[in-house]
Amino acid sequence: MRKVVFYGAISLDGYLADQQDDLQWLFDTDLAGESTYADFEQQVDTFVMGRKTYEETKKIMAGVELYPGQEKVVFTHQALAPDKDVTYVSGDVEKIMQEYRQRDGKAIWIIGGGSILKPLLEGDLIDEFWIQIAPVSLGQGKRLFLPGDYGGRLELVETTQMGELTELHLKRKE
Repeated sequence: MRKVVFYGAISLDGYLADQQDDLQWLFDTDLAGESTYADFEQQVDTFVMGRKTYEETKKIMAGVELYPGQEKVVFTHQALAPDKDVTYVSGDVEKIMQEYRQRDGKAIWIIGGGSILKPLLEGDLIDEFWIQIAPVSLGQGKRLFLPGDYGGRLELVETTQMGELTELHLKRKE
């Protein structure tokens, strides 16, 4: 069975983005040339995100193909124009991700956001986290962890300093 993992950055106060889905706070964070991204990306072959995250990522990466040759799954409640490189899905997040876990392949990367992560946490489907914490407070915005019916202790695998970011690599305790 494939692992489901989250990899992403948050502000010190737990936000993925500001209220306008802006990530400038993250781009203003100095990584001092360090990153775990390239190594992490080798572990995954399916990228899962919500429609807003997908649209914002496309804006940020304008003109660059997102995750070429990899499967991209976008959760949406809207009818969208077909995209040859994206599978649009709607419905029960937990059930859909259970189906993806059964398929052959590498790990499944949950990119964002909180509305996708919450049902996966409630279904105990997140195997590992790589959370980079930036030394900035946003005060409000889009939270990574939404209130829900979940809880539990994680095992700290390692911490990595990347300039101003501190990454926590955590996995579910068995």
